[in-house]
Amino acid sequence: MQSPTPRNPGTPLDLDWVLAAHVNKSAVERRTATLPGRRTVKKDWQAAWLLRAVTCMDLTTLSGDDTPGRVKRLCAKARQPIRPDMLERLGVKDEKITVGAVCVYPSRVKDAVEALKGTGIPVASVATGFPAGQTPLPQRIAEIEQAIEAGAREIDVVISRSHVLTGDWKSLYNEIKQFRQTCGEAAHMKTILATGDLATLKQVQQASLVAMMAGSDFIKTSTGKEAVNATLEVSLVMVRAIREYFERTGHKIGFKPAGGINSAKQALAWQALMKEELGDEWLMPDLFRIGASSLLTDLERQLYHYITGHYAAKHHMPMG
Repeated sequence: MQSPTPRNPGTPLDLDWVLAAHVNKSAVERRTATLPGRRTVKKDWQAAWLLRAVTCMDLTTLSGDDTPGRVKRLCAKARQPIRPDMLERLGVKDEKITVGAVCVYPSRVKDAVEALKGTGIPVASVATGFPAGQTPLPQRIAEIEQAIEAGAREIDVVISRSHVLTGDWKSLYNEIKQFRQTCGEAAHMKTILATGDLATLKQVQQASLVAMMAGSDFIKTSTGKEAVNATLEVSLVMVRAIREYFERTGHKIGFKPAGGINSAKQALAWQALMKEELGDEWLMPDLFRIGASSLLTDLERQLYHYITGHYAAKHHMPMG
């Protein structure tokens, strides 16, 4: 994360703030229900927004059958996410259009670092017992250390959901703070709340606040492995927590929805949410990422349609 945004130093745990959290579920549902249809971006502006979405992607592979070859192919796509002939027709052939990062398991970090050498594209690694976070704490911390040693510059950590479900905010704060201290200055830290495992939107807001107080640089919705991953409802609650934290502390926290976002239409809805709730600054990759893989294919197809007036077959835009 080559970021001009100062890092979040965190704050002491403020339990009064956390316990005072309140979410109006019906208001959240009304707000998000109208967002995809009401906020449409057309013509030239849509192409610009789609290109911006590409630059905010954490291009991800987190599968049990990941191989060095698969990671290298993904990294090739990360370096050139949009076909050169399309970039030329869009008038941006001289712009450096790459994804925001490539996200892999710790064991594949070295492969990705090697494949991305010289590009400036950071490698992100999941860690801390991803996706369930049920391994012993020393082992989870060791995963962060190993990923950083292998060359990861961003770490996506998972929390112990039990701390949230039982309201043990002090333990959650201490856990995340240890993760942040382990990342140090070597890596930015994204904290995955796994919102699909949490019981209420209020818990999502409370966990968001605690994660930011503990020093998270980003808060992230999901691992992509839960039954329910990123939704506009939990995203609205999380970005409003980011806004509240910024208003109280002056520290800007990034946001990453992940899991289930596979169409350009969905990406535009999340971009609209960021613009309306947090402002244009949160449309840039140092404060906004989308965790996805298949999304890139649809973004490229929509850009092709903008250029030519018809859709290309998916096999004309391979992932790598």
